[in-house]
Amino acid sequence: MNRRVVLGALGALPVFSGFLASVAGAQTAAPLASWNEGPAKQAILDFVAATTDRAGPGFVPPEERIATFDQDGTLWVEQPMYPQLVFCLDQVPAVVKARPELARAEPFRTVLSGDRAAMAKFTMKDLIAIAAVTLTGMPVEIFAADVKQWLETARDPRWNRKFTDLTYQPMQEVLQYFRANGYKTYIVTGGGQDFVRVYSERVYGIPPEQVVGSAVGTKFGYGRDGKPFLTKEPKLLLNDDHAGKPEGIHLMIGRRPRAAFGNSVGDREMLEYVKAGEGHRLSMLVLHDDREREYAYGPAQGLPASRVGTFTQALFDEAQQRGWTVISMKKDWKRVFAFEG
Repeated sequence: MNRRVVLGALGALPVFSGFLASVAGAQTAAPLASWNEGPAKQAILDFVAATTDRAGPGFVPPEERIATFDQDGTLWVEQPMYPQLVFCLDQVPAVVKARPELARAEPFRTVLSGDRAAMAKFTMKDLIAIAAVTLTGMPVEIFAADVKQWLETARDPRWNRKFTDLTYQPMQEVLQYFRANGYKTYIVTGGGQDFVRVYSERVYGIPPEQVVGSAVGTKFGYGRDGKPFLTKEPKLLLNDDHAGKPEGIHLMIGRRPRAAFGNSVGDREMLEYVKAGEGHRLSMLVLHDDREREYAYGPAQGLPASRVGTFTQALFDEAQQRGWTVISMKKDWKRVFAFEG
């Protein structure tokens, strides 16, 4: 299921409080401690060193130090289904309770049946219908509260852990390392902007104003108590995927990033846009080639094809031609998750 298109059509928590402190301490002793030595790790270290050396030709002023990161498949697990799509499906029973007539209509009847095989066959029209009723039509505060509650209770079926536990430790270290060297880090995602903003600061250390995602409109109004509020509307403002990513970067950030990280065809234009700028630039792609510790999918390099986080051979070839660095999850990461120990 291509969540990015679905959400665009409409628009961990840390495991414990000591998580970020432990990462920060590791950065002081050994930057990128969860990375194996190799070209990918060295590319990050060399880029940061070159752009922060005041005496060097690649020096980048602090105000221009911007790095953008896709989320699904780049910062946390996206298989076998995008977490936000799981959220949408989990919200259907509550929506049907408020609107009983939906219980007899498709695709809601199938969702209520729990038949995952049937849900896997949903058309784009079906997915948009589900997203429309679960992501819009409520005040922004209520939506945020629903997301927060879901994140506290929902579990990934493979690891039986909260979705926010499934962030990649090596990428958490990259975020920390960039910020420690004066970079401002942004999430640029095809996922829903309001969804990601609920947890981005607690999970990644990225405040909500530094999240650029697919966005729907809001409508200003007054409650019965006279207080103003905003309601989420099924009106697309920004489809932050493919070409929408550089468009969203210009709209929301206003500067061309110096570095960008992605993992799929949806990130191609963002990496192209970043690499096309003058001076030192860094474009990197995460290749999921570790079925034992996470998942293996592509179909680049003969990996299994996937509609979730598609990484084509054409994208791999472009990376080689344009000087982008491909990160092999299997070869470049000592560990994938913080809970691996």
